Amino acid sequence: MAAAWQDVVRDAAAVREAAAVAVDAALLAGVLMRTGEQPNASDVVNYAPFTLLPSAVPRALFEQAYAVQQDFNLLVDAVSQNKEFLEQTLASTIKVDDFTARLFRIYMQVLEEGLAQTVFLGINRSDYMFDCGLDGTAALRQIEINTIAASFGGLTSRTADVHRLVLNVLGKSEEASRLLPNNPAKGLALGIAKAWELYGSQRAVVMFLVEEIQRNIFDQRCVENELWNRNIRVVRKRFRDVFEQGSLDASRRLYVDGQEVAVVYYREGYVPQIYDEQNWEARLLLERSRAVKCPDIATQLAGTKKVQQELSRPGTLEKLLPGHPEAIARIRATFAGLYSLDEGEEGDRIAATAIADPDRFVLKPQREGGGNNLYGEELREVLEKIKDSPERTSYILMDKIKPQPALNYLLRAHSPLQVSECISELGIFGVYVRQGRELVLNQPAGHLLRTKATEHADGGVAAGVAVLDTPYLL
Repeated sequence: MAAAWQDVVRDAAAVREAAAVAVDAALLAGVLMRTGEQPNASDVVNYAPFTLLPSAVPRALFEQAYAVQQDFNLLVDAVSQNKEFLEQTLASTIKVDDFTARLFRIYMQVLEEGLAQTVFLGINRSDYMFDCGLDGTAALRQIEINTIAASFGGLTSRTADVHRLVLNVLGKSEEASRLLPNNPAKGLALGIAKAWELYGSQRAVVMFLVEEIQRNIFDQRCVENELWNRNIRVVRKRFRDVFEQGSLDASRRLYVDGQEVAVVYYREGYVPQIYDEQNWEARLLLERSRAVKCPDIATQLAGTKKVQQELSRPGTLEKLLPGHPEAIARIRATFAGLYSLDEGEEGDRIAATAIADPDRFVLKPQREGGGNNLYGEELREVLEKIKDSPERTSYILMDKIKPQPALNYLLRAHSPLQVSECISELGIFGVYVRQGRELVLNQPAGHLLRTKATEHADGGVAAGVAVLDTPYLL
């Protein structure tokens, strides 16, 4: 925590007063989630969890993360267009990971039929932690890049105002004035609007593909409302709605419930549990259509952990981004150590190393949504069990990042007010739009800081572990 907050953390009376103000400010600002008891009803809501105080972030690393986002957009787009790379990289994974295999089969089927889609929209979020070296200096290290349903761009657009008020209440108006404006919701909507425009039909709608349980609806509404303000019609549908009401015409235009769909914005579809046979049929229908998918299935595959690991191999970036040496250098500077567990001598060696010293690593499956990674003794137990099995190729290993903890208060509804030792994760949203081969939009779209107590190894806000935060740049 920045030295500026040390006096606050130890002042119990000031903390209680500031926390009461903060909760009311969050409710006023719309930093909201539906309740676990009534996840599909908005007549009873509560504030989304957040930190009492903004967390210190090194300015140089924050600026580095922003500077490299356009490069990552370029890289994700390049991977999504490279069939040979995706085939080779995922060859071992799809033998043992049914979910990735099913996605890959749809990808191949759509390619064989011929793409109807001509406009491509990417909304990514690249997540980082600040690795503290033995000499105390911090380095930016990428955790992952999310290419599907990257969330909290809406609520984080409103969180800085809450923290600004809290600092003012605590008599820190100068520090409050330094908090950066941040509006990812507007940036994400800009990309969706551009894709809708290039699709070329004024009467067509943007379809948010949403979960059956929609606790995080207000985060989505922030983006949705930006589109309505541009006179772009938005509908919210689930996979089962697409299965029951969806169809393609002779030109493979997508219609759902009689409305032509220009853009499909996935806020669902990244975990295996939601897919039954009907939902897989609906996913195939969507992918075969002319509609702009965000992401299309190739871009979802580009976000797998196996692709992330392969990108770190020497020479890979040069093949994917020829003629972009500066972008490659910026990207590579953010990489943590990533290791393959494919069958063979290299995989055997790294598996044995991790079993011998599990605290050095994180074991990551091909999954999004938080709460999937394995650490410490659990990592050792799983690797011992699968070390001689092809199943190990469904995972990758990454060096464990060791950030410097700081004290803060994590405000959650119905939870006691207590100080916690915390670590933070910085996400940078990026948006790009490609028409044919031409990239017509490529930009960072805002940031998201999430903070959690050090006792929790893994998990994000939606998983109930991390809370929303605002960076205070040092």
